[in-house]
Amino acid sequence: MTRALFAALFATASLTTPAAAKTAFDGVWLFHKAPPTPGVTMMEVTSKGAKIEGRVTTLWYGPVDMMNPRIADGKLLFEARNINDRDHPTRSWSVSLKDGKPHLEGQIWESPIAIDGYRGTAKDAKARAFRFTPLPPLGQTIPSKLAATPPMGWSSWNKFAEQIDDKTVRAMADAMVSSGLRDAGYTYINIDDGWQGKRDASGVLQPNAKFPDMKALTDYVHARGLKIGIYSSQGPRTCAGYEGSYGHVAQDAKSFADWGFDYLKYDLCSGEWFYADADTVKRSYHEMGAALQATGREMIFSLCEYGRFDVGSWGRDVGGQLWRTTGDITDDYETMAEIGFDKNGNAAYAGPHGWNDPDMLEIGNGGMSADEYRTHMTLWAMSAAPLMMGHDLRETDAATLAMLTNRRVIAIDQDSRGVQGKAVRKQGALEVWAKPLADGRVALALFNRGTEGAIMALAAADAGFTSITQVENQWSGATEATLPASYAVPARGAVMVVVKGQ
Repeated sequence: MTRALFAALFATASLTTPAAAKTAFDGVWLFHKAPPTPGVTMMEVTSKGAKIEGRVTTLWYGPVDMMNPRIADGKLLFEARNINDRDHPTRSWSVSLKDGKPHLEGQIWESPIAIDGYRGTAKDAKARAFRFTPLPPLGQTIPSKLAATPPMGWSSWNKFAEQIDDKTVRAMADAMVSSGLRDAGYTYINIDDGWQGKRDASGVLQPNAKFPDMKALTDYVHARGLKIGIYSSQGPRTCAGYEGSYGHVAQDAKSFADWGFDYLKYDLCSGEWFYADADTVKRSYHEMGAALQATGREMIFSLCEYGRFDVGSWGRDVGGQLWRTTGDITDDYETMAEIGFDKNGNAAYAGPHGWNDPDMLEIGNGGMSADEYRTHMTLWAMSAAPLMMGHDLRETDAATLAMLTNRRVIAIDQDSRGVQGKAVRKQGALEVWAKPLADGRVALALFNRGTEGAIMALAAADAGFTSITQVENQWSGATEATLPASYAVPARGAVMVVVKGQ
C-alpha cells in the first residue's frame, strides 16, 4: 500500500530575518487532500519579532516543526525530511499567498504536489491538536497455539484497495463456499484498509458507513464455516489515510474482539514516524499483541512491518503468527519473483505457529501468465508461506480455481513439519529447491527464472537421498518409479514433484 507522503524530523528551527513583528503568513492555514494520498491538514506560522516559527500537522504524523522556516521572494520556505527515502532525505516546500489563500508546493518521492488551502482559526488548531502517547516497555514473550500451519484465506486489498464494503465482504464469503475454496482449506475472509470511520466521544472507533454493523458481518461469515479478519495500524493513520490505533491500542483490540474478529493485520504505515528503530517497533507490536491476548479471544496476529529489523527473530515473542518479509507485492512477474525468491525471509524462523509472510497471492488478477502464476503458487507452497488470495472470488475462472485448489500443492504448503523450503542448487536463471515433509518424503521444485524454456534434471542428492523409489508430480498427479532423465520447464515456469527414497 502507499505509505506516507512525507515526514519531518522533530527539530525546532527558526531563522532571524528582517521580518516585521507579524508576517502575512501568520496564523492557522488548513489544507485538504483526500485519502488515499492525504496531504498536509494544517499549517501554523507565528512570527515573534524577527523570529519565524512554524509547524505542520499531517494526517499521518501529527504535528512536526518546520525546519529552517524563512520568507524570501514573497514566499514562506521550509524543509522537511522524508524518513522513507534515503536517497532523497530532505524535501523543500514553499507556501505562497494567492488572493489571501495559501498555495503549498513541494515534492514527495519523485512527484510534485501542489494544493490550496484557507485560513483557519485557533479553534481549528485546537481541534487538530495531537497528543503523543508513550509506549509501554517490552513485556514478556506472548505464547501462541494458533497457526500450526500457514493461514489460508482471502484479503481485500489486492483487488479492492480501500474500496471495500460490507456487501462485498459477504459476497466473498459466499463465493469462498460455493467455489469449493473453503473446502480446499481457505478459511479466512480478511478486511484490509478502508473500513474505519471516526471515534466516538469515548474514543471507541466506529466503522464507516460502508460497514453498518460489524457484529452482524462477522456473524454472517462465521455462519458459513469461515473466519474473518480486520486491519489496523499502530500509527495515527493507516496506509490509506484512515484512523489508526495510535493511543487507542487496548480499546481497539477490545472492539475487534467484541465484534467477533479472528485475525488482525497490523500495518506499520504512519507508525514509521513514531517507531523508527528496532526497539520501538518491537514494543509497538508487543503492545497490540498483549492487548489482543488480554481480550480473551483467540486472534491471529499478522505483523506487517515490511521485514525490518530481522522481524522473524522476534515476531513470535510479540504474539505474531506471521510477519511480512518485504514490501507489497504487485501483479507482475518481476515483483513476485523478487519477493518469492529473494525476500521470503530466513527459513530458520519458520515453523508451526510462526511463518515468514511474502505477502498475498496475485493469482486470478490477470497480470501474469499461467506459467508465471504456477511459479507463484509453487514458490509460496515450497516456502510454507501463508496463502491469502487477493482476487475477486466471484470471477474465479476454471483454470484459476484448479490452480488454487490443487490439493497436492496445498498439502506441501500445509505440511505439519512446517519446514520452509529453499534452494539447493542454482545455475544462472535455473534453481532447484527442496522441502522435507513430515512423512519422510521431500518436495522438489524446478524453477526457470529465464525468458526461454529450459531442460532441467533432478538427482536423488537434491532430496538428500541416495536413490529414488517414487516420484509424484504435484501439478499433474502422475507418478513414476524413478526420476525421468529431464524436465522441460517453460520460461518463468515451474515443476514440482514429491519424491520418496532411501
